[in-house]
Parts: sequence; structure tokens; C-alpha cells
Amino acid sequence: MTIATQPATSDALPSSLVQPLLANAVAGGAPAVEVFAPVTGAKIADLPQSSTQDIETAFETARHAQREWARRPVRERAAVLRRFHDIVLAEQNIILDIVQTETGKSRVHAFDEVADVATNARHYAAVAGRLLTTRRPRGALPGLTRVDVRHRPKGVVAVISPWNYPLALAVSDALPALVAGNAVVARPDNQTAFTALWAIDAAVRAGLPRGLWQAVLGRGSVIGGEVIARADYVDYTGSSATGRIIAQQAGERLIGCSLELGGKNPLLVLADADVSRAAEIAIRACFASAGQLCESMERIYVHDSVYDRFVTEFIEHVENIKLGGGLNFDNDMGSLTSRRQLDTVVAHVDDAVAKGATVLAGGRARPDLGPYFYEPTVLTGVRPGMTLYREETFGPVVSIYRAHSDEDAIEQANDTAYGLNASVWTKDTRNGRAVAARINAGSVNINEGFLAAWGSADAPVGGLGISGTGRRHGPEGLLKYIDTQTIAVQRVRPIVPLPGMSEETWAKTMTLLLGLMNTLRQK
Repeated sequence: MTIATQPATSDALPSSLVQPLLANAVAGGAPAVEVFAPVTGAKIADLPQSSTQDIETAFETARHAQREWARRPVRERAAVLRRFHDIVLAEQNIILDIVQTETGKSRVHAFDEVADVATNARHYAAVAGRLLTTRRPRGALPGLTRVDVRHRPKGVVAVISPWNYPLALAVSDALPALVAGNAVVARPDNQTAFTALWAIDAAVRAGLPRGLWQAVLGRGSVIGGEVIARADYVDYTGSSATGRIIAQQAGERLIGCSLELGGKNPLLVLADADVSRAAEIAIRACFASAGQLCESMERIYVHDSVYDRFVTEFIEHVENIKLGGGLNFDNDMGSLTSRRQLDTVVAHVDDAVAKGATVLAGGRARPDLGPYFYEPTVLTGVRPGMTLYREETFGPVVSIYRAHSDEDAIEQANDTAYGLNASVWTKDTRNGRAVAARINAGSVNINEGFLAAWGSADAPVGGLGISGTGRRHGPEGLLKYIDTQTIAVQRVRPIVPLPGMSEETWAKTMTLLLGLMNTLRQK
């Protein structure tokens, strides 16, 4: 039985924090909405909403600030990110309280967001100069053609972020956009708006020009179209269904977009895996932020030869998870964030059980702890025809399956339209890399759940299939926010026939020259 500790009964965010942060939002032109803390039910705030005029004002202000910002040297822009990095770490207790209050997640999982933002701030501050430097490629005629490839910021980037990782997903995509010379208009989810507003406040204190990073507030279905209609690029994290709509809206305007969408991620335990270690780490891989993580594992495939041992040890770890909602590090897993998420989890589990699945652990809501708590849950016997089999649950629920071989595990892992993240457990990392290469996922972690790939800020992560398009992190995470401009200078004379030379002679001359250039390139 899951060990449970009572959640904290403290009130939501103090007004002394709420009111100053609201000054960082361009909102108030539309009726406010009430926002409540998931764990305690206390009201966080009457959150002002943005009207169409508010959104227009935000973009106008951002565009004005962006023109001056783009003229600053990259080293000055990078220095702001470094100071922001230091503020995030120094003031982590404040932002951890905000993240926990708004999401209901445990503090250990909230800290993952602090670490992510600090890592990305440091990384992009270090590499921006190299990535954005003017490049001098080979010209059409070596020695006679000089080519410079310059990087130009897109302009104003819309960052539309969800509620599940409100700091990491609102900030770690905005930072590379800003250091590349763009402005950002953020549309955080209403439930977690104060996390984004705190980040903007911290960035201004780090030296970011006021107005460069704007926030507008409102439901995506209400203001999302207005935001996209004014943006020069859209970065969105959320559901696959909404991602399709945003891609269509961006396509109609011929602007770019980056979409990280849902996942139904597999974890593979091969025959030679360190079973005890795999069972231990799979807990975090499956239940971080109560499973409300696109990268988390919802399916586990275990080789026959180690299946019984893995299941026994995994269930033992699950039953020792401390479930609670205090603003401290005492609990292993917190609450779901909303009634909608709880209803989805309940519906998926109940449907599976009604159709023959077996619950090995959990399987119950815990209203005694708070309105949206649900126990970490493990099932077997999940089959096609059950909602849980193919649809993303986005909660603390994982199903376990037998695999007869590596080939069988790979085939089952790939039996999905999603392709975001995967995990492979084996002592033979060479074979693990070979297995990983055959899994249809944008990132695969060997002997880890998701943090190895996600935390490698210099490597891109993103989805395949209906898990999205585009990448965050790595060079791609910054270069998606720039346009390239080629400036070519032709020396001595244009690339045309010499005076008196016929076009036929010119063609023959160029044929000889192109052949010679190809020969020289091979040496």
C-alpha cells in the first residue's frame, strides 16, 4: 500500500508576491478567472485575462524593444542569461513554492525545472556567440566570390507553454530565442501563469530590457489564434490535437513553428539488464510530476527471463512512494493538477480493469489527501481495445508487458503513433545503442529514464510521428529562431562570358572549370 503523508494546509501564494508579478502581464482587458491551488483548493488569485487590444499592445511593445535588443552584441545578450542563471539558483525556494502551489507536484520534481532552466541559461550563454557568428562559406568562384552568411532574428517569437512544467517549458524555450536577438510574447497556461511571470521579473532584474519579454493571459482556445496571428514564429508544447491546429494556423501565415506534443513512451528491460537498478529508476521515469510529463514512461516491456523479478522489485518501490503535497522535500510524488487530469486517469484505469486488466499497485484516487491525488498505478493485461493501450494517459499510470526477445520488445515499443522518448536497460551498452537506433523516438535513454537526454543541453530533443516537429535544446534549439541571409560579393567581374565570348564557348569553359573544381575537392 502506498505510504501517504498529509499535504500542507498552508494558503496559496501571498498577495505580496501575487500583485507585483501581475505587473509583468499585459492583461486586464477581459474578465478575470479564478485560479486555485491543486493540493489545498485555496484560491491563488483572480487572474486578469488579455483582450485583443492587450495582445496587440504586447506585440507592439515587444517589436519596439526587439529592434534595439537585436543591435546589441551577442556577448551582452549572453551576459543577461548568465545573471538570470544565478538569480534562478539563488531564489530557487521562491520559484519552487510557486511551481508547487500552481501544479501540485512534489518539490523534488519542481527542482527538475529549476535545474533545467539554469542548465539551458548557462548553455546558451556559452554557445550563442559561436552559433550566431557570421559564417564564410566557399563562394561560387574561389578567390573571386566572397560569401558571408549572417543570422537574423525572426522578430517576435510566441512561446505557448502548458501547465505541467511551467518553468522549464515557459523559460527554456524563451532563453535561446532571446539570446538570438528576438523578443518573446509568452502565453502561459492560466493555471501556472505566476511561474512565467516570476521568470520574466527575474529576467528583467538580470538586465533584460523591460518589454522585450511580454506575457499575455488567457485560454488557448480564446486568445491562441490572436497570438499566432501576430507572431513571427511559434513555439508550442502541448497536445497533439492542438499542435495540428497551430501548425495549420502557422502554415496559413507561412511562419515557422516548433511543436513538442504528446508521448506514449516505452521503457525496455532487456535480458541482461541490471534489474534492481532498472526497477528503481523506472519509478522516476514513470511517476515524475505524477506522470504529467510528455517524456515519462507509460509502457514497460520486460524480457521473459527477468520479468518476474523486475515486476516484484518495481511494485515494491511503487508501494513505498510517499504521496503528499507539502512545500518541502518530504514527498516523492504530488497531486495531479486538475479535475480534468484526474478524470482522464480514472477513466483509463477503470476502462482497462473493466475489460480484463489487472491492477498490481495503486488504482485509487486519494481525496483524503487533496481533490486531485491519485495513487501511482501499475497494470498488467492491458490489450488493444482498451483506452490505456494506445492513448496518452498523462498521469501516474504504467502498464507492463512481456517481451520474448529484443526484436519483440522493439516491435511492441514501436506499435504507436507517438515517438517522443524511450528508455532501454542493458549491461551491454553497445547492443543498447543498436536497439535504441531502431526505436521510433526523438530521444532514447540507455540505463536512464529521460534525464540523460533531456539534461544534455547541447543535444536536440523532440518528437517523431504525432509527437511533434522541430527540436529544443542543442544548436537546433537556437537556430530555429533565426533566418539566414547570404551576402555574396563578386570580385573583378560578374559571372558572365568574357567580352566577345559566345555562350557556347562560355558553357564549354565552365564545364572544364567545374570538372577541375570537382577533381581538386577530392584531393
